[in-house]
Amino acid sequence: MIKKLLALAAIGLVGTAPVWAQQTEQNHAVRFEQLGTMLRTPNVYRTASGAPGHMYWQQQANYVIDVELNDDNQSIKGTETVTYINNSPDQLSYLWLQLDQNNRSKDSDTPKITESSINPQMSLRQLEGILWHSDDYDLKIASIKDSKGTPLNIAINKTMMRVDLPQPLKAGESFSFSIDWSFNIHDRVGFIGGRPGYEFFPKDGNYLYTMAEWFPRLAVYSDFQGWQNKQFLGTGEFALTFGNYEVRITVPADHMVGATGVLQNPEEVLSSTELARWNKAKQTYDEPVIIRTQAEAEALEKKKASGKKTWIFKAENVRDFAWTSSRKFIWDAMAVKQGGKDVMAMSYYGKEGNPLWEQYSTKVVAHTIKSYSSHTFDYPYPTAISVEASNGMEYPMICFNYGRPDADGTYSEAVKYGMIGVIIHEVGHNFFPMIVNSDERQWSWMDEGLNTFMQFMAEQEWDRDYPSRRGPAHKIVPYMRSERNTLEPIMTNSENIIQFGPNAYAKPATALNILRETVMGRELFDYAFKEYARRWMFKHPTPDDLFRTMEDASAVDLDWFWRGWFYGTDPVDISIENVTWFKLDNRPPAERKAEAKAAYDREEDYITREFNKTDVPQTVLEADPKTRDFYNSYNRFAVTPEDDAKYKSFVASLSDREKAVFNSNMNFYEMTFRNVGGLVMPLIIEFHYADGTSEIERIPAEIWRKNETEVTKVFAKQKEVLRFVIDPKRETADIDESSNYWPRQYQPSRFEMFKGPAGVRGASTGDNPMKKANKK
Repeated sequence: MIKKLLALAAIGLVGTAPVWAQQTEQNHAVRFEQLGTMLRTPNVYRTASGAPGHMYWQQQANYVIDVELNDDNQSIKGTETVTYINNSPDQLSYLWLQLDQNNRSKDSDTPKITESSINPQMSLRQLEGILWHSDDYDLKIASIKDSKGTPLNIAINKTMMRVDLPQPLKAGESFSFSIDWSFNIHDRVGFIGGRPGYEFFPKDGNYLYTMAEWFPRLAVYSDFQGWQNKQFLGTGEFALTFGNYEVRITVPADHMVGATGVLQNPEEVLSSTELARWNKAKQTYDEPVIIRTQAEAEALEKKKASGKKTWIFKAENVRDFAWTSSRKFIWDAMAVKQGGKDVMAMSYYGKEGNPLWEQYSTKVVAHTIKSYSSHTFDYPYPTAISVEASNGMEYPMICFNYGRPDADGTYSEAVKYGMIGVIIHEVGHNFFPMIVNSDERQWSWMDEGLNTFMQFMAEQEWDRDYPSRRGPAHKIVPYMRSERNTLEPIMTNSENIIQFGPNAYAKPATALNILRETVMGRELFDYAFKEYARRWMFKHPTPDDLFRTMEDASAVDLDWFWRGWFYGTDPVDISIENVTWFKLDNRPPAERKAEAKAAYDREEDYITREFNKTDVPQTVLEADPKTRDFYNSYNRFAVTPEDDAKYKSFVASLSDREKAVFNSNMNFYEMTFRNVGGLVMPLIIEFHYADGTSEIERIPAEIWRKNETEVTKVFAKQKEVLRFVIDPKRETADIDESSNYWPRQYQPSRFEMFKGPAGVRGASTGDNPMKKANKK
């Protein structure tokens, strides 16, 4: 049929070329190569499908801990008994434990390897960060003994401690030992900062303690790397072993304690009024029940009680244990139906958090449990706690969050949404990495990135107009546009990342959102992502397991995507280089030659001929008739009988199918796209028609397989197209949208000027319309 078609008339559309071009040594067979040996070789522990193998194993560490908080000198001391179960096929000669508190010691490597400089103006906190020698915060090991009371040999290397076993621990055997330890708690609002510590409130003279990384914890021994005993330098968080906990926490008698696990002795530590409210909360599903009110907490702040109480908690199958304690706490709770059981959603906060926390915190906890469960698995734990601590950090069943109104109770919109967002994020960490237990010290993105993606979905389910900071593709553009020397692949060790937030949180979250919305589609993505979560809940996954599962459960080849987004730093920048408009020339000879005559006349109507009408009185041809021949009277544009016969014969030879094409009057648009940025992505093209309508076509990223630099594709349209736009809904994180239009359409970038001081994390620093309204 193609040979019977008449010639095409090409009409070029005017445009401009991009300012800079991609530099590459070859233009294909790179970005679409399979990851192959970049991933670990499948084995009996981890399969090629991304699922745990039939011989998968992991270790277990069970703890019985007694700890006492000294509210007079801000210190704790404790005794723990650890039972380590060797489920590996290996014989172990020693165990490694994490002493994360030593990150804050005088001799810590963290300040030593942190660059510093002197500026014209230096804050006290900046100077203290350089000095780093005010107090001693080391975790002090008093003794380590086996179950028979025999001292064990140990070696402490900064934040890691090796315990030498009296005899090798064989596969299937267990070993119990006890540790006595203590340390001084630091001010987490002060220059050392960090996740745990205390906050002091001068107005009422009380402390709020958030106790995390507070006891020697077993490091992970795994099939893929042996002992994970990399030093804790402050950024790379924790790789920990699952186990069961029984923890007895002794605190001042008027303190309220929240912790990982389930409170075992509420009758002993709660007043009769609080106990009644607590029992009511366990049967209340619509609104939180306030168990200790603000008035009751304020009364305790003013008159400190004497004596002590011991709170007992138990937790099963958790990788860590954290707790909080203060007489300042207001406490509310409600039950959440989840997976055929009730989960207690709770919040602890001082009066400084109200009215914001009483209104939102526990409801946000409940929403997070429901949202995350719908996308992964039913939340398996009995509790989920949010603690207001001008902080942001997660642990099993408990997390510390910020979001503090001004003293008059008003707050900015930024504080409100910041608080809701951080609660969703930190509660959400129960799923990643508290249950899907990845190695945060090596791959921060496996918990922060996946969790930020889940947070984005939960935020949008909370409020359709929620101002999510991370997740939408276009919001990662400033980072993707950064100087190359400040970028690293997502697959980079935590401590080596310059722009940590964009790299470990925002970029992987954006990548997953692009996978869900643009590359795979929601149905395929949601099934595969849920499969990954279910396969690896209460286990130790690696990036390979995620990459393989997403492909295995969807039948979508994503190696090009992982290679580009996770192993590379190229940005997305796809340009429309050129568009040429073609029409099928199906006109009869008279119309075609008439147009050719008009075109010839336009071509030959140039200025010299106009001037020569007067400046050349007579040409040679006009003066000498003998110089004329056949062609001086020949009309090349006249339609001959042969022309009409040939045209009619051609039309008569067409089949019905060919006639449909011949008479369709289709418009053919040959579009050339250039991959300027280097990161291959689908082509999403919006066609704006002359009749005012528009439509979008989606071309898979595989169109770049044979040429990763430039591709050309023809689009047949019944309607005439006036304008072409690629990525019209900003789905791909294209860093230069000016080249996404044809004809080119440039728009100014705008910036906002503001002036304001820095403030405490979670407190209002910008516009506070609520305060202004209250003053009227």
